[in-house]
Amino acid sequence: MDVVLEHLDEYAADYVYRYVADQTTWPYLERDNVYRQFLTLTVAVDIGINALYFLVSTLSYYLVFDRTLEQHPKFLKNQIRQEIRAAVKAFLPMTMLTVPWFILEIRGYSKVYDNVATYGWGYFFLSILLFLLFTDFGIYWVHRLLHHRLIYARVHKPHHKWIVPTPYAAFAFHYLDGYLQSVPYHLSVFVFPVHKFLYLGLFAFVNIWTVMIHDGEYLATNPIVNGSAHHTVHHLYFNYNYGQYFTLWDRLFGSHRYPPKEVTDRELRNSKVVQKHQASSVDQALPTLEASQSPNTDLHRTLKGKLSETRQGTGG
Repeated sequence: MDVVLEHLDEYAADYVYRYVADQTTWPYLERDNVYRQFLTLTVAVDIGINALYFLVSTLSYYLVFDRTLEQHPKFLKNQIRQEIRAAVKAFLPMTMLTVPWFILEIRGYSKVYDNVATYGWGYFFLSILLFLLFTDFGIYWVHRLLHHRLIYARVHKPHHKWIVPTPYAAFAFHYLDGYLQSVPYHLSVFVFPVHKFLYLGLFAFVNIWTVMIHDGEYLATNPIVNGSAHHTVHHLYFNYNYGQYFTLWDRLFGSHRYPPKEVTDRELRNSKVVQKHQASSVDQALPTLEASQSPNTDLHRTLKGKLSETRQGTGG
């Protein structure tokens, strides 16, 4: 991120801060001033993430997304407009929480390095795998924590409004939801070395991948990759497939659900009968699932008691 900031200073920020100092009583802020760095990066990252969001989501929507899914009974009225509004609303506060990580990196507190020769090409490629595994593990547990009854209703529930998401739903969440799920990305470069340009590339990749798993086109249904099909199961059936890239952690910790044919087969998933069944299943299951994660502890205990009674009555 130091290269990005250097170019911003050279081609824009120096002139802006000089103009402001000349026209007002505010002092000129030097390049190494932490407040200037925070402000410059906040503006730049917010503009950048908005641009990336609209570019990638729009391309995905028109070139990849199966728009017949908009006829699904759980697809909301004006849903795309709502998704975009939620995403744009989240970007600025999420950026403001994220920028301190970049400042720490710029000021030399991370393990980001400049020269490939420092660790060699072998480690360069190994660090890609390390990054993916480390961040996937972190996101898995952050995502699972966001489904905890003390957190879900306040932070993660807005993203589950989109039962049948479009690419525009990728960032349509509460800003704390988005920030918390991004923490493993930023934390990674404080744990193990990552080349600075590789880090920028991976940061762009994870944002593009987030759009891809909401695109409704199920190219990867293999048992390793947590692609769009697996993430669709998460939106439809709620408590499965918390991972970001892989199914490894879901398999290890008992939350994996392989996408059924009604999700992966285009003809089946566009069947009115199948969609009606999915909608009915969601309507029946979601109130209980969400209530069980309510911060209301009395309700939580009541539901657990009813579940226990049901098990005893069935000999389970």
